[in-house]
Amino acid sequence: MLGRNLIAASPLAKPGIGDRSVRGSIQDFIDLTKPRITWLILMSTAIGYYFGHRGPFSLLSLIHTVIGTGLVASGTAALNQWYEREADRKMRRTQTRPLPAGRIAPMHALVFGIALAAAGVLELGFAVNWLSALLCALTLAMYLFFYTPLKQKTWWSTTVGAVPGAMPPLIGFAAARGHLTPEAWVLFAILFVWQFPHFYAIAWMYREDYSRAGILMLPVVEPDGESTARQMFWFCLALIPISLAPNWLGMTGIVYLAGALILGALFLYSTVLVQNNRTILQARRVLLASVVYLPVLYGLMLLDPPRL
Repeated sequence: MLGRNLIAASPLAKPGIGDRSVRGSIQDFIDLTKPRITWLILMSTAIGYYFGHRGPFSLLSLIHTVIGTGLVASGTAALNQWYEREADRKMRRTQTRPLPAGRIAPMHALVFGIALAAAGVLELGFAVNWLSALLCALTLAMYLFFYTPLKQKTWWSTTVGAVPGAMPPLIGFAAARGHLTPEAWVLFAILFVWQFPHFYAIAWMYREDYSRAGILMLPVVEPDGESTARQMFWFCLALIPISLAPNWLGMTGIVYLAGALILGALFLYSTVLVQNNRTILQARRVLLASVVYLPVLYGLMLLDPPRL
């Protein structure tokens, strides 16, 4: 599959493209790594590490964990853009990315992505532990070889993609502890469920773009948005009890418990509004609520540890 995509028509075949278009600028390669998404991944990884560590805190180990995970996440993003460059060319919001715009040659992006991902796995394996390296490699494989191809086959790809999307806390926890416990899986569950209202809101906002590219997101398959709004509501509702589990497991204190309830209720309310008024504006408000929810929830976890 990779070979067929590599042989496919490339921007390099177009006349008038100069060396900068072929080689790309530093900013173009940075854009391939999707820094804003990588930041969220590293935040979730650090939370996992925080709850996984026991005894004296090792800043050096955390740094190696963040660097290794960041390299793998960046490499995965670059490889994803390499794989989806033809679909990206068809969507307005992605057609100016380095590959569809012809600023980077596909081969350069492919080598860049593989190099970053390999360096990250080796960084984790040799500087931290091999469980975290294995989890990172598994995340990359699930994202690239399962989720990405499924996007043009079924809207269930969102569910498949939520699994690698929720792996960062497991990676961080494994890096600190060397094994996984129920606390790690609770962090995984929070991130897993949070992704559905977040990505369904994005899918609703850009459903016309996704349709042009042949990407079968739920709002593309069912354009009236009723099922999309319903899914957002139920996943937000499920997120409330799941988000309280850290308190029940003794990971946090009572302030976190109250804060998680308030955050969950506000997030849920945004999905109630979108059910009654299925517009892009309301979907954007759900997206905004999701973007605020996760960092604030993580902040409460850090600021309100259990009283031992």
